[in-house]
Amino acid sequence: MHSIIATLQTPLALITDPTWVFFVVLVIILFSPILLRRLRTPHIIGLILAGVMIGQHGFNVIERDRSFEIFGQVGIYFIMFLAALEMNMGSVHQYGRKGLLFGLITYVVPFVVGFLAAYYLLDFGVASSLLFSCILASHTLISYPIVSRYGLTRHPIVIVSVVATAVALFVALLVLAITVGSLNETTSLYWLFFALKCFLYAGFILYIYPKVGRWFLRRYDDAIMQFIFIMSLVFLSAALAELAGLEGLLGAFLAGLTVNRLIPRTSPLMSYIQFVGNALFIPYFLIGVGMLINLRVLFSDLSTIWIVVVMVVVGTLFKWLAAHIMCWLSKDMRGGTLLMFGLTNAHAAGALAIVMIGTDPKVDLMNESVFNATVMLILFSCIISSFATNEGARKLVLADLDTEENQGAWHGRCLVTYSQPDSVGLLTQLALVIRNTRIPDSLMGLTVTFNDYDGEAEGYRDAQRMLEEASSVASSAHVDMKTLSRLSTNVAGGILHTIREYDCGEVMVCLTDRTTGMPKSSLGPVIDHVIEGTNRQVMAVRLIVPPGTLHRIIVAVPQKAEYEAGFYKWIEHMCRMAEQLDCYLQYHAHPDTLPHIKSYMWQNHVSLRADYIEMPIWTKIVSLSQHSSSDDIVVFVTARPGFISYKGAFAGLPLLIHRYFSNTSVMLLFPDQWS
Repeated sequence: MHSIIATLQTPLALITDPTWVFFVVLVIILFSPILLRRLRTPHIIGLILAGVMIGQHGFNVIERDRSFEIFGQVGIYFIMFLAALEMNMGSVHQYGRKGLLFGLITYVVPFVVGFLAAYYLLDFGVASSLLFSCILASHTLISYPIVSRYGLTRHPIVIVSVVATAVALFVALLVLAITVGSLNETTSLYWLFFALKCFLYAGFILYIYPKVGRWFLRRYDDAIMQFIFIMSLVFLSAALAELAGLEGLLGAFLAGLTVNRLIPRTSPLMSYIQFVGNALFIPYFLIGVGMLINLRVLFSDLSTIWIVVVMVVVGTLFKWLAAHIMCWLSKDMRGGTLLMFGLTNAHAAGALAIVMIGTDPKVDLMNESVFNATVMLILFSCIISSFATNEGARKLVLADLDTEENQGAWHGRCLVTYSQPDSVGLLTQLALVIRNTRIPDSLMGLTVTFNDYDGEAEGYRDAQRMLEEASSVASSAHVDMKTLSRLSTNVAGGILHTIREYDCGEVMVCLTDRTTGMPKSSLGPVIDHVIEGTNRQVMAVRLIVPPGTLHRIIVAVPQKAEYEAGFYKWIEHMCRMAEQLDCYLQYHAHPDTLPHIKSYMWQNHVSLRADYIEMPIWTKIVSLSQHSSSDDIVVFVTARPGFISYKGAFAGLPLLIHRYFSNTSVMLLFPDQWS
């Protein structure tokens, strides 16, 4: 967006020094949520109202200088980027059509009524009425941070609303471009070139970004470098969108969609992105919006008051009607009317972009009264949207808690054992994805150092460094990881003792390369003894790429696996991985076992993208090596000897993996079994 030039001359602000300006903004960001929480009011409203009070139209404490324009621009890009980044792409595939339908409804209904109101009630011309109705039809995800705080970013209703936002904004900007272009007597060649630019832009982002992103994130594991790289992609996409004739908001949203699968929800990188956006840039944007608002126009200009009334009534009433229509058309959306209305009612960035173009002297379709009225619309719509979103999200959370499945039988810490320094980060990232987030202290790191009691234990300092690295990775994702370092004359015994002592539900160990002379059925003496010594789920993992860059999870399931005690537990773990990493799930199982897997998936994880392939003979798993790549992880579900799903062919799995899957990430999974 271009900078907004103040329409009225105001005296010099009280505070002009950049240091003090930034201090005042930080104080507002700090204390506004604290005060508003006591008043049971969404914090977003406090930031906007604070901007009203300190701005040039309030007490003129600070001036809306270039920092507010720059940081505000970054803030609105962050909102759109986070909205796309936090979506479950499986849900987007499932609910994309509904999002498209809702986007058209929430655009068309206010657009038609807004055009009629502008033409007949405000006596605008056809072109001016079209721009006026675009302002009312578009909306911005101002209240999205509220949804994020409630943990509903992947809820179907939120997914539909976010997709609808992108659709409504795109159509509004397209109508704007056509309307303004018609004033300049553009030719068909101009529109053909515009369509070509949009096509080339979208193709570049959708094709190049995933490849470049996957390459960079695999090559560089420094969190700061990864953050800077992702932000560079966002702003490059926004800049290219503007070059193509679109709005930068759409570019930021598209960038979020393309890198969505590369950034797990529980990863440190996601934590950094959310922290920087929610702590600084998004509040800066909201305060800057408040500084544009001039409440005096409500008492000084009757024509502006009339336009404000028309805008607020039409924009609010018919955005609510659009949400109600969508919920009426879709049975599974019912109960979410208030939340859908809250997310699609706020007018901010899109409305400012349209009104600034309309008031440009070269276009001259709108006057100062419409500009002031639009700014007032931003204030009222943001307040209404914040209250509606907060109340709708709260009701939705309470409704989900009533029907939430009890998974108490699957409680227990995920114990991660570290033995190889180069695998610490990868194992911890995978554990963050698999752990049960519904229980406290769900993650525990362990090193066991061999000690023969004849001096200092071998590798004790290396073990401490591994635990420190693991704890650092976990804390970057805001997860408190309990760590423990043991000295033992038997490494496997130390692991088993920890499992029993801390009641761990599953244990993850590093699958190392085979050594000369190792029996074909052995995973190594430590892992073999751990598997034999516990009935809890054991996952022997070898990762060759970061979990966030995985594209597919291939699961090989033996016949009669459904009769084992941990059958549904490991399926839940696979679903948790697929959801957090946004991967495809591909089950290869016996025809008798597949129906049990399908039934659980359809009842509990219908939004996940999954394929079900019959594998009548277990020895067919060798063929999986021909269809897997470094973008995949192959999970072999096996069993301990003596249990119902155990097969003699399992004994050759370690050697088979070494021969045929040396370039693929692998997990050998031994499920919970009856003690």
